[in-house]
Amino acid sequence: MARNTALYFRLVEGKNLPAKDVSGTSDPYCIVKVDNEVVARTATVWRDLNPFWGEEFTLHLPLGFHTLSFYVMDEDTIGHDDVIGKISLSKENIASQPRGIDSWINLSRVDPDEEVQGEIYLELHIMQDQHKSNLHCHVLEARDLAPRDISGTSDPFVRIFCNNQTLETTVIKRTRFPRWNEVLEFDLRGIEELDPGDQMISIEVWDWDMVGKNDFLGRVWFPLEPLQRNPAVTGWFRLLPFGNTEEENGGKLGSLRVKVNLSEERILPSVYYQNLIQLLVESVQSSDQSESSLVALLEEMCSAESRQEVAVKLVKIFLGQGLAVTFLDKLNMREVNRTGDPNTLFRSNSLASKSMEQYMKIVGMPFLHEVLRPIITRIFEEKRYVELDPCKIDLNRSRRISFKGSVSEQQIRESSLEFLKGYLSDIIDAILGSVEQCPPGMRLCFKQLHKRVEERFPGPNNQDVKYAAISGFLFLRFFAPAILTPKLFHLREHHADPRTARTLLLLAKAVQSIGNLGQQLGHGKEQWMSPLHPLIQQSVGRLRDFLDRLIDTESDSECSQMSRTLFHPSVTIKEGFLHKRKAEAVHLVTRFTFKKRYFWLSSQTLSYSKSPDWQVRSSIPVHRICAIERVDENAFQQPNMMQIISQDNEAQGGHIMYIQCKNVNELNQWLSALRKVSLCNQRLLPTYHPGAYRNSHWTCCLQSDRAGKVYPLNFYSFPFTQDSSHIFHFVSPSAWVQSDTLGCDIG
Repeated sequence: MARNTALYFRLVEGKNLPAKDVSGTSDPYCIVKVDNEVVARTATVWRDLNPFWGEEFTLHLPLGFHTLSFYVMDEDTIGHDDVIGKISLSKENIASQPRGIDSWINLSRVDPDEEVQGEIYLELHIMQDQHKSNLHCHVLEARDLAPRDISGTSDPFVRIFCNNQTLETTVIKRTRFPRWNEVLEFDLRGIEELDPGDQMISIEVWDWDMVGKNDFLGRVWFPLEPLQRNPAVTGWFRLLPFGNTEEENGGKLGSLRVKVNLSEERILPSVYYQNLIQLLVESVQSSDQSESSLVALLEEMCSAESRQEVAVKLVKIFLGQGLAVTFLDKLNMREVNRTGDPNTLFRSNSLASKSMEQYMKIVGMPFLHEVLRPIITRIFEEKRYVELDPCKIDLNRSRRISFKGSVSEQQIRESSLEFLKGYLSDIIDAILGSVEQCPPGMRLCFKQLHKRVEERFPGPNNQDVKYAAISGFLFLRFFAPAILTPKLFHLREHHADPRTARTLLLLAKAVQSIGNLGQQLGHGKEQWMSPLHPLIQQSVGRLRDFLDRLIDTESDSECSQMSRTLFHPSVTIKEGFLHKRKAEAVHLVTRFTFKKRYFWLSSQTLSYSKSPDWQVRSSIPVHRICAIERVDENAFQQPNMMQIISQDNEAQGGHIMYIQCKNVNELNQWLSALRKVSLCNQRLLPTYHPGAYRNSHWTCCLQSDRAGKVYPLNFYSFPFTQDSSHIFHFVSPSAWVQSDTLGCDIG
């Protein structure tokens, strides 16, 4: 049985942030830490003191945590980024809110002495006889200390106070994982004469600096009275700050709106869930449409708050069973049959709507990227000033349109209309020409939905209902949101600047009108959009033909088999620049061991080359991958690293490729993608070293056996583990999941 702590949080927006740049604004982004381990980073919102992020994540933490912290930073092109403020929430505080936290919280000042992390391993015992009493403090090692030097490391030493005596260990240079193995002894005679509050031992870790004062790294302390009753204390102890000195500053640093929810579960071995899965499969495969069926009961029992989570889990279960399309057809049939007004069909956030939405975003994400990425990239690069609303036209922003003097409002509208028509035409052409690229499972879902709606709402007056049902999902819940916020759909790494965001908003409105089959044109308040209406009406006519071709697919049985596979073998699941390190290059300087390479991942191969256009590629077949694991930072003194272990055949040892990502989000996305495509590999190892083999031993466990013998473990891999006895980490796709607003795994 495994204990699983699921931590959901959403960074919504900030307000009234202080200006950190000379322009009178800031470029804010957020870093999220769990127990001082960076787990997520939002995109930067440029030149905005009231930023909106709207990014959400779900972390599965098998061993729990202590504190969740949000840091608001100001990104600077030159020099270090500025810290604006932070919010810290303890696990107890979050757990005390059964419905979660959803509120504005004032940012507090960041005190360097409070920003501590890591643990220290100590052995304390008291030696007593008739004449004296001594306290022996064995300081063995520490791990994951905060980096205080510009090199990204520290020069740690330990200072211990007890009974008016002070002793120190030696300084270990340039490391965040020092090992001292020193015993310091304290005479306890006269300790009873001190005040009760002073009868303790305080152990502090400091970073030694040649110039200036030393930097505080954390402390632990123990009352002596319990030690005298139980004279031996041994283990890893979490380093703590001096004290809680956080101040809200009365909102002077601004505030952050966050949503946080915590759920703790006990996960049994998979065999215990087989009966439930069998019941779900039988319920979907049966012809029972009564209210007593299991699917119907699930739909009625789940609350509005849990509907999203239930939909994600059910879709993933039935994807694994190869019955996702059948499950969705069952839900859609119930939804259609109980809808009286065709104008309200699938307009609510029912379990059917949520499940269809999640299915499209899991299965159709490569399809979405292939269709929209080129035009979205062009919009971001061109940064055109586009505005049709007369109330929002700013003549001062029109300087890039013409260098021949000032331009009129009419000229701005005309140029904006020209740009929008060009962008919208390219978007519509890309979507309507993508029938063959659409995943077979999605096409079958739409075919069955078309059939159910046509049966429920026959007649010439309802001809458009079957088209509206499909376009409502494909356009209103898939393409339009991706155009509006490309970052949340992984089309871009950063949020759009205000100018580009306005262009995307206008285009999303137009695409939404097309998805509504132009039914609301001319009836809304935004009459200034009317110049686009002819193009929208023309696109609606083409849309019906596109949907007819989309549902003209193969037989249900053939397509059901294809729906088991999430990705076509030729589809690139993920790609981008990463830094590759040779496992054998242990004697080279760090900057020479890492090479920038462009990587492609499909369901069959992981390949890389010097650039996207380079003709020669090296590749690793996915079926030869044995393990994908994070690498501890102390292995190479580098963050955001992972390792890919592959094997040529049964006789040979494994080959290790070390890869560094630019941030924790990218690391989690690549880990998730690689684990998904290799999930069914026959050679997949259950465990592997999270460190590196250097100087004749593994950096994680100090074992000298390079072969990496696999040991069975009963706990999951997690970077914040508090257990010092681990040798290997469990390699599991479900051990570390990070989700954004799409609900699909990215880490």
